[in-house]
Amino acid sequence: MISEVSMKPRKDWLRRNTLHNALHRSKTGRRLLIRFLLPLLLVGIWQAGAIALNKPVILPRLDTVMDVLIHPTAKTLIAGSLLLNTVISLVRVLMGFLIAASLAVPLGIWMGHSAVADSFFDSAIELIRPIPPLAWMPLILAWLGIKGLSDWMPQLLGNAVLSHIQFGNLTIITIGAFFPMLLSTVQGVKGIPAEYIESARTLGARRSSLLFKVLIPASLPSILTGLRIGMGVGWMCLVGAEMMPGSSAGLGYLIWYAYELLHTEIIVAGMLIVGLIGFSMDRGFKVLESTFSRR
Repeated sequence: MISEVSMKPRKDWLRRNTLHNALHRSKTGRRLLIRFLLPLLLVGIWQAGAIALNKPVILPRLDTVMDVLIHPTAKTLIAGSLLLNTVISLVRVLMGFLIAASLAVPLGIWMGHSAVADSFFDSAIELIRPIPPLAWMPLILAWLGIKGLSDWMPQLLGNAVLSHIQFGNLTIITIGAFFPMLLSTVQGVKGIPAEYIESARTLGARRSSLLFKVLIPASLPSILTGLRIGMGVGWMCLVGAEMMPGSSAGLGYLIWYAYELLHTEIIVAGMLIVGLIGFSMDRGFKVLESTFSRR
């Protein structure tokens, strides 16, 4: 009798725990269903419309698009493989992103911390910031032409990726990514409570200690948010930048070249790759943001 009485609470706990786990799995499954319901509906509508229309130039069937996606190393038209063009685009956007971050984050910290620097730079930045990055394309072509890394370093001519990196593409990506990073960093530093800075100075912190132990750690969530938005804007600018004269590779170039030859299945495949990579980048930065915000 005693053992049965003592085991009853444990059985009740196991029953409640099993029920809780089942409910949790049910909620998780429902959330996943809701998340993927609209994409699945759109896929179904697309395929049904493509079959009914039967005009691949206007609306390609998804099986032809998937055929392009599942053979990423196959030569696509004369523009190289889908994989090679994707790698070239990723290298371009990564280089532009790093250039923009190396300029925007230090300047943003300086403007956020120094009222003099903020007053000096603010008017010029707010004047230039509303100009769309692609609006700079004619001037960039006039200033930089179609020169690239291989013009400075001829040894890169044999490199399948770096030989396609043009300065004009990098400039447009850098402009697009620069301003979100800058403004987010400025706001992050300005949002640091004055007591933190005054306490550090009272304890004898020098400029370097103030920078690395107070300003950067306290503004890091805002900096990461700016980097995430900047990467997204830079990735969007990339496709337009790769349609510039002189471009000979990249997802944007591949999409435009496929349009000229009426291969819409390649256009859609390129667009899907652009969307998936952009989504993955955004999710990656969100994970970083949540990681650092918990510290």
